[in-house]
Amino acid sequence: MGAVVWVSVRGRGVRLMPPQYVRPYMKGNKHDASDAEACCEAVQRPGMRFVPAKSEAQQATFMLHRVRDHFIRRRTGTINALRGHLAEFGLVSASQRAGLNLLLMVVEKSNSPLPWEVAELLGMITSEIRGYEQSIAELDKRLKAQCKGADVSRRLREVPGAGPVIATAMPAFLSAGGFFDRASSFSAWLGITPRQHSSGGKERTFGITKRGNTYLRRQLINGARAVVRIARGREGRM
Repeated sequence: MGAVVWVSVRGRGVRLMPPQYVRPYMKGNKHDASDAEACCEAVQRPGMRFVPAKSEAQQATFMLHRVRDHFIRRRTGTINALRGHLAEFGLVSASQRAGLNLLLMVVEKSNSPLPWEVAELLGMITSEIRGYEQSIAELDKRLKAQCKGADVSRRLREVPGAGPVIATAMPAFLSAGGFFDRASSFSAWLGITPRQHSSGGKERTFGITKRGNTYLRRQLINGARAVVRIARGREGRM
């Protein structure tokens, strides 16, 4: 079974089911016949949850966010490599952007204190970092333009902590994940509600389930952290 199970239902068109909901209905070993039997059994369940089909515009938005996230991860790994190599020569700086700029200046300036062979090799790493930053900046421009062109994204920008990334990702991911009648249902789908293991009328809750879309959950948590950090800064100045 793949990421999504496609099932054609007479009179209802094509329905998409998550494979983890089909797996309990499989009998015996896994092969095409058992997969088909499990799909036929699961699609008839009254409480089965189906996944809405994604449009081409949603797929394009998903790819834009995934490529941007890919570049950010590669840039982070390259920056860590640069810091590790420079630490061997006693050059250590702060972990924020200002510290990284100092390290880039040390490598790229003509009178670098590093040996010539080392400066040449690290120059390749800095060029890779610059390339990632240029690609990420170009994708950020696309996200901002897309955010200005969509009414839902413009309204989401008014929420504290919601930038172009959240404002463009949330409408696409929510449309793909389904529609929710209340905020608690959305929280459960996103995986930020407590995990339950209740029985016999005794409720037991643990940490968050971390289900659903990890990318959207991470962006929302980062946005909330930014709002909390700004609020604490304002309290400190009062």
